[in-house]
Order: sequence, then structure tokens, then C-alpha cells
Amino acid sequence: MPLVRVENLRKTFQRRGGAAVHATNGVSFTIEAGETLGLIGESGSGKSTVGRMVLGLIAPTEGTVDFDGRDLATLTPRQLRELRSELQVIFQEPLESLNPRMRVSAIVEEPLVIHRRELSPAQRRARVLETLALVGLDEGHASRFPGEISGGQQQRVGIARAIITEPRFIVLDEPTSSLDLSVRASVLELLGKLQRELNLSYLFISHDLATVRFFCMHTAVMYLGRIVERGPTSDVLTHPRHPYTRALLSATLSPDPDEHKLHVPLRGDAPNPLAIPPGCPFVGRCPIEIAACSAAPPPSHTVAGTHEVACIRADEAITTGSQFQ
Repeated sequence: MPLVRVENLRKTFQRRGGAAVHATNGVSFTIEAGETLGLIGESGSGKSTVGRMVLGLIAPTEGTVDFDGRDLATLTPRQLRELRSELQVIFQEPLESLNPRMRVSAIVEEPLVIHRRELSPAQRRARVLETLALVGLDEGHASRFPGEISGGQQQRVGIARAIITEPRFIVLDEPTSSLDLSVRASVLELLGKLQRELNLSYLFISHDLATVRFFCMHTAVMYLGRIVERGPTSDVLTHPRHPYTRALLSATLSPDPDEHKLHVPLRGDAPNPLAIPPGCPFVGRCPIEIAACSAAPPPSHTVAGTHEVACIRADEAITTGSQFQ
């Protein structure tokens, strides 16, 4: 049984005046114990909303989130609070997620004060130092304030705070996007090491396709609140079948100056979430759309193994440049 199972997750936000913003529209996926699922897409595609619903921070309008066989919507407030220690999050901006008036030791200790009330102050202190060492920080960092340490060290504090309650699942919401490349690599290595040693499962939300390719076992591609393609990362990012995934990949820079990518042109901008088209959400931008694409949202179907795509033309050979003109 998967550790996390998301079924038909929908979230609608009501704006003043009665207008409805459809943030997610039928998102489904699973995450096994010890697995990392990458969730990619443009800004505004609904990735962070999915992450917050998976953590139980916001309630879905429709659909279910099961954690280890427990539907979060059926839990009492007390049961949900108790479960918080097993569901954690690491944020995009480390400094903004840390209280600037608290010392590092207090920041890392706070989850223990909330979730491990049976521990004495001495036991909590020992656990804080042990966890800081686990993320590559020493006792000298414990007495500092967040503004007195580097960005990479701030993110390590955020990681220490997330793992100190021994969670099983962590949402990584753009955890390295604000870091420079060298620091980013070391943080990713740390997250990978912790995953292996602690058997952690991750939902990795990111815009960085190179990082997702390196770090994630499986990948789901979101567009306008829907997952349009998902499967093993090697399949999705090496043999993409959805035109939107192909467009994302064609827009990335290659480290090889001699590599020539097929450019996939897109027309216009993403539709207004207040007026989502009735058919495929990619209608109006897709370079290979046909009249049938406007009829109804395409169902997701398997194209190879566990590689799924929501596109009625996915089974066609769409690799030649002429088809993208």
C-alpha cells in the first residue's frame, strides 16, 4: 500500500463577488515509502496548493488524501495534530521560514516541545544537537540567530526542524531554488542521504527540470491544475509524450553547447483560471491540437509501463519538427 495516496483532488477558491478559482482539477498520484515524486509545472499550475492539501494545511473541495491508509478528512483535529509529526515541510525561502528572533536551537527544538512532551529539557537539547550534526551543523550554530548564518546553513536548519520529530513524509517546496549552484548540490546530497538513512518519502515541488531529473524517482507534470503526464522520471523527461512537457523541456538550457533541441512553440498565455476551457486545458496553446481537443478533458491513459499521459494525440509520432509548426 502506498504511503501517500491522492485521489481526484480538487480545490476551488471563492473570490469576492462569487467568482471561483479552480486551483486543482482532479489530481491523483501515489508515493511509496522511501520514494520521491517530483511535481513540476509553470507558476500558478497548482503545485503548492497540492502540497498544502497533502499536508492537511488546507482542505480539498473534493477528493481524498490518504496517509498510511488514513483519510486526512476523517481525522479529528486532535488526531490531525498528532499526525503532524509524521508530515513535515521544507520551504523555498529558508530565512523567511525561520523566526529571526529565535536562536537556531530554539527553532529546531520547537517541534519537540509540541509533539514530544514526554521529553525533558535535557533530552530535547541532546536531540537538537544530534539533529544539527545530522544536517552538517555543529554546536556553535545552535546559539546563533538565522540572520547570522548563510543561506545554505539556514536551509539546513529548516531541514533539521523538519526531521527532528522523525517524520515519514516531507513536502519539499522549491527547497533549493533560492540557493546558488554549489550550495544547492550539497543540500540535495544531504536530502538524498537523509532519505536513505531515515527511509523518508518526498513530494518535491520544483521548476528546475535538471534538479528533478537528478533527484526524483517519478515525475508528474502539472498544467492549469491538472496532471497532464506522469511516470518514471527517466521516461517522462527523456521520452515526453505530452506537448506541454515537450515545451518545458525545449525551454531549458543544455550544459552541452553542441546539443540542438527541437523547439516547441506555444501560443499565447495559460487560460484564466476563472474561465478554464471545457476541453483540454492546453487548447489554444498546443501546437498539435485538433478540433476534438475542445470537446472534453482528455482522460489519462498508459503509453508505456507506468508512464501515463492525458493527451488524445499522445500515441502519435510527434517527434518531427514539421508537426510543431
